[in-house]
Amino acid sequence: MTTWFTAADCRLEDFRAVCEQKTELTDYPHATDVVDNVLIYPGDLAGTREIQGELIRALRDGPGIVVFTSAFAPAVVDRATAVFADLIEEQKASGVRGGDHFAQPGANDRVWGAIDKFALRDPRAFAEYYDNDTLALVCEAWLGTGYQVTSQVNVVNPGGQAQVAHRDYHLGFMSQEQALRYPAHIHTLSPALTLQGAVAHVDMPVETGPTLYLPHSQKYPPGYIAFHQPSFTGYFDQHHVQLPLSKGDAAFFNPALFHGAGTNRSSAVRRMANLLQVSSGFGRAMETVDRTAMVSALYPVLLDHAGSVDNVIAASAEGYAFPANLDRDQPIDGLAPRTQADLVRQAVAERWDQDRFESELRG
Repeated sequence: MTTWFTAADCRLEDFRAVCEQKTELTDYPHATDVVDNVLIYPGDLAGTREIQGELIRALRDGPGIVVFTSAFAPAVVDRATAVFADLIEEQKASGVRGGDHFAQPGANDRVWGAIDKFALRDPRAFAEYYDNDTLALVCEAWLGTGYQVTSQVNVVNPGGQAQVAHRDYHLGFMSQEQALRYPAHIHTLSPALTLQGAVAHVDMPVETGPTLYLPHSQKYPPGYIAFHQPSFTGYFDQHHVQLPLSKGDAAFFNPALFHGAGTNRSSAVRRMANLLQVSSGFGRAMETVDRTAMVSALYPVLLDHAGSVDNVIAASAEGYAFPANLDRDQPIDGLAPRTQADLVRQAVAERWDQDRFESELRG
């Protein structure tokens, strides 16, 4: 059994064998259609264990993506769209250019942390929007109860370019070098910790660049390494599928699925989607810890510590970039902002004084 993946484990012929499987409608009795290997479901499914089990199979063992038609009522979507548009205009008026994982800041429009901004701006519209049985059905199927919803509004403007094929959070937000530090069983576990979704806030014909998907690609074990390699992204570019969506449709997919936003070739459509990233409730430490206070107290000691500074930092500082305030700590130079541990290591290496360290630490 593989304990650690290497770049040499990524063989395109093995990837092709996984991705060229066919999705059979007869295997999914509650689906209404298969389009380009993607399962299509109605937006009014009952929340039964049978249906949840079918969705689990679809996301885990099947194509890795399901689309629900008319999952959100158009009037509810329009009310949320108005809130999101106001938030975007306020960002622009204040001079804020939303950083993006792939696009240059300002090329498209993005609202980070949109879920709490939405709730505070218009609680009633929020309640109508998130009182959604389809969302609850698929989230509970994949993650169980106690899941945590986050949301980022993404608007790809006319001319906005396609993203490079990638996998998603957690390991998909890491460089190849970072992902290689995690053992193989963590690569297997990562997709079970989150669910990706996107709600169409406008009609999205293909020319507007709806998301590109490679069905079945989530089943390729070393995929968190492979998506960094040009031969794999080249295969994606040649074999991806792209489904048009209508306003109110919702797509949900396994975060290990190779995917990427498409190029908006329209002349006037600002393609808006509410990107949902739903996390397992298990992604929590047992105790609350004030790590900022810890590293502040430890910093003078670390400056002249004779042993392994890295070991002390690993036991005290926050070594993971998320959850983050992405308005403040935007992932412009990569998929993730700097971690607290990165900051402490830099400060020690550059011999910052305590005042500078405290200022940077507390933002």
